[in-house]
Amino acid sequence: MTVRLDPQLMDVLACPSDDHAPLRAGTPADPQADVLTCTACGRGFPVVDGIPVLLLEEATPPVPAGEAD
Repeated sequence: MTVRLDPQLMDVLACPSDDHAPLRAGTPADPQADVLTCTACGRGFPVVDGIPVLLLEEATPPVPAGEAD
């Protein structure tokens, strides 16, 4: 299931790490995943029941290039 968030919300959501980069829906390997992915650091933040969990402790680490199969 793909992430469905209000476009205005997506415009203001940002990664909670120091770079505060924008987030995009899905992952490079799975654009339909219920995850928001940081465009800078690559961390994945889960979306649970339509609510983004923007905690660094809950984020999945970025997948190095070439390992996303």
